[in-house]
Amino acid sequence: MDPDNPVVRLCSQGMQAEAEGRDDDAREHFQQAWDRAADDYEASIAAHYLARHQPSPAEALRWNRESLDRAERAADERVTGFFPSLHLNLAKCYQDLDQPDRAREHFALAAQHIGDVPPGQYADWTRFAIAEGLRPANPAADLIDELVAQFCARRDLKALAVVLPALLGDLGTDDDRARLRTALHMLHAARWLPAPEQDALGRAISALASS
Repeated sequence: MDPDNPVVRLCSQGMQAEAEGRDDDAREHFQQAWDRAADDYEASIAAHYLARHQPSPAEALRWNRESLDRAERAADERVTGFFPSLHLNLAKCYQDLDQPDRAREHFALAAQHIGDVPPGQYADWTRFAIAEGLRPANPAADLIDELVAQFCARRDLKALAVVLPALLGDLGTDDDRARLRTALHMLHAARWLPAPEQDALGRAISALASS
């Protein structure tokens, strides 16, 4: 986003106010951004931030819908990377409103668009949040969860660094499952784990291979 755009600048100021705990000031900046929005692109950005400062899940849902609607109307390359976050926010609103089916629908839509987010920490965070919402079936889940708990107990940061990105980012696609298998194979081949963990890791790899 263009930092010189007046709406983007107001939203940046609002985010700074949020970080400093000045929520009333943040909401005022976001409201000013909405009032100054000159097109659907700017309105989508302002509505996205206004949704964060609503008094109820229903109002947050309304503004998140507005943000998505405006992004869809803008329909150009400026908004391409917005959709994973917009659908993720809607999914969380539906969770808050105890509508799990609608929530899962938007988690799935967010997953469809995740490839449009440039690689980096923001993309990783968004992917992890989507995966948490989807919770795809994983035949090795119990084995891997137990292994991760053991890695944490031993403070084996190398093992955690190998496994967690693929595990937390698993959206249930063939590519994601292949990435998880590769991470487990790499860890298994290193052979630095205690024997019981090495054995459990082998069983997890076999469970994934058979899925």
